[in-house]
Amino acid sequence: MSVQRNYDVVVVGCGIAGLSAANRAAELGHDVAVLEKAPKEHRGGHTRFSESFRVPSTDADLERFGYEFAVPDYSADDFFDDIMKQTNGRADDDIARTLVDNAGRTIEWLTERGVSWDMEPLNVGYTVARTFFDGEELVADLVAAAEDDGAEFHYRTEARELIVDDDGAAAGIKARTDDGVTEFHADAVIVGAGGYESSEEKRTKYYGSDYDAMTVRGSRYNTGEGIEMLIDAGADGTGQWGGAHMALIDRGSPAFEGGANRVDGYQFGVLINNDGERFFDEGEDARAHTYAKLGRIIFEEPGHEAFIVIDEPLKEHMRATGPSDPVVGDSVEEVLAELGCDSPADGAETIERFNEACDPDEFDPDELDGNATEGLELEKSNWALPIDEPPFYGYAVTGGITFGFGGVKMDTQARALDSVGRPIDSLYVAGNTTGGLFFDNYPGGTGLSNAAVYGKIAAEEADELVAGESE
Repeated sequence: MSVQRNYDVVVVGCGIAGLSAANRAAELGHDVAVLEKAPKEHRGGHTRFSESFRVPSTDADLERFGYEFAVPDYSADDFFDDIMKQTNGRADDDIARTLVDNAGRTIEWLTERGVSWDMEPLNVGYTVARTFFDGEELVADLVAAAEDDGAEFHYRTEARELIVDDDGAAAGIKARTDDGVTEFHADAVIVGAGGYESSEEKRTKYYGSDYDAMTVRGSRYNTGEGIEMLIDAGADGTGQWGGAHMALIDRGSPAFEGGANRVDGYQFGVLINNDGERFFDEGEDARAHTYAKLGRIIFEEPGHEAFIVIDEPLKEHMRATGPSDPVVGDSVEEVLAELGCDSPADGAETIERFNEACDPDEFDPDELDGNATEGLELEKSNWALPIDEPPFYGYAVTGGITFGFGGVKMDTQARALDSVGRPIDSLYVAGNTTGGLFFDNYPGGTGLSNAAVYGKIAAEEADELVAGESE
């Protein structure tokens, strides 16, 4: 026999979507339960392993808290344009517009809730406004703020079934806990439980047979049951199920929960595969607009890996956060051989031809500087500098998945929609549980902003619902 608990609002997930929803609902005076699948020591979903929010700085007054943006003139319209550009115009216009128009004040509200920011960019390549943070600290601060307002957190609690009433409205969650099945009944349900990217079965299903071996940058607990639960209850699935945020990361990263583990600065060097060939225009765009698609491109190369090569003048522009140290050598061939490249001599010849095609003017690491190669089958569009001053440095990289682009369909009020387009009463969704915003590529830092904005909106919509029912 299952145990029953009663609340005003039940929130599924303890990442930024769920934490934003829980904080806002508790702040508004509701009895809130947060159901987190992970143990307490691993709480926080992918947010625990994240680093930054993309923010329209012209709409966010953080100076009153003592913070100053490194890029002060990044607007909501700029943010919207970046989303549409990086998704090839496929993002839902209304969802994107609501996101960018609410992002500034949502960051202000998170600051009021106790989140601390670091405003200094982590490296070159951050060409838009950001707030940076420590993931574990952010999760702990928002859990504490919600608990101070009375929210209850239930760990090792896996949501498995949406409870619906006779009218088809969401009425709670049936969850597996250490004590067996528990029913969490509520007037409103908000699901911000992350995506399906940590499931080997789903990665194989959506991306291909080899993707069971792909590294997962974040939580091992994001295996998609929340999405399945909602679709089983009538919610519509939408988005690019075969698309994902797959970043370039250190080849030595652990299978799960390595966090960022990126090697930034690749855009200034040369990427070589195991055949000793270039395969990507390293200078196509700023790092924030290529890193999240480059992981998949690298994973599709021989051996699921590639090698970044730079020389001494470029060393200061590299930021490697993974577990591996760079290989250093007096020749490109030596470096590639030590990295394990199958064709180091061919790789060295490729870089020689690359050097001959370079004729740079002034180098500007913070802007698309127009320094392009000329005469190569695959040109480099910006930052094409000869790699010719020893010592040389090499980094072995692969692709790591952050989150998938498919999920549940929602509207701008964070209401879950059915396959006819009707809102499912009392059911709200946010974050990577949803689809329809990201396609093909990803503007860095947008996922967290999206989750926070719609988690907060979901709680405010639930507040109106619960308040209306209590009148």
